[in-house]
Amino acid sequence: MKHADRPKAVTPTIQVIERMFALIDVLASREEPVPLKEIAERTGLHPSTTHRILNDLAVGRFVDRPEAGSYRLGMRLLELGNLVKARLNVRDAALGPMRELHRQIQQPVNLSMRQGDEIVYIERAYSERSGMQVVRAIGARAPLHLTSTGKLFLAADDPQRVRAYATRTGLAGHTRNSITQLPVLERELAKARQYGMARDNEELELGVRCMAAGIYDDQDRLVAGLSISAPADRLDESWLAKLQATAKEISNALGHRPPSLRVA
Repeated sequence: MKHADRPKAVTPTIQVIERMFALIDVLASREEPVPLKEIAERTGLHPSTTHRILNDLAVGRFVDRPEAGSYRLGMRLLELGNLVKARLNVRDAALGPMRELHRQIQQPVNLSMRQGDEIVYIERAYSERSGMQVVRAIGARAPLHLTSTGKLFLAADDPQRVRAYATRTGLAGHTRNSITQLPVLERELAKARQYGMARDNEELELGVRCMAAGIYDDQDRLVAGLSISAPADRLDESWLAKLQATAKEISNALGHRPPSLRVA
């Protein structure tokens, strides 16, 4: 679905549902139980109205009342949330946004995940018009240190794990541009952490450059990478903002929220 086609957020047409949403938002903003008086003040509702709706929510276990006069989110929301989480799939969440990004830039867009010391390509949006002569098939694998997405995963590891990876693999190269020395790789990973993206400068295949941004789940874990591949002379730096926005959109669909927006 294109961004322009997505429905805008609207206010519920049933007033009591709108009020229920407001009450749940207040409870979600705090870890500890919230007094009825504070909930009413923050929502602008009369205390009796607030009390009545909260009691109805408590019947359905959407709200708990740990002590008289205070409320918190209930276990039923956790149960429903776990059901939604179990149904979430990175590929399903990514496919639509990937196709939209490809439509905008007309170059291959790749979705890949880490498996051991390699990344595996699990989805791709591309067309013959991209001009790419080499397109890695879905299911293909590549070493972490030779790919933009792989570098994101290595950048998420601690230094000891990176050194262990280098020892296991020997940092074997595929092209004259491949990074085969640990100090060089460590500098590259530092840049990936600083800028929140990584690059492949003809390191896996000559004539092909890539840029990647991370996809995160609801626990702020890096679960996949979204990358753009293009002929080396066609990679456009203006695509980076679009790539990062698309990766963020997919992360949001998986329940990711920046730490600053989480409940303290």
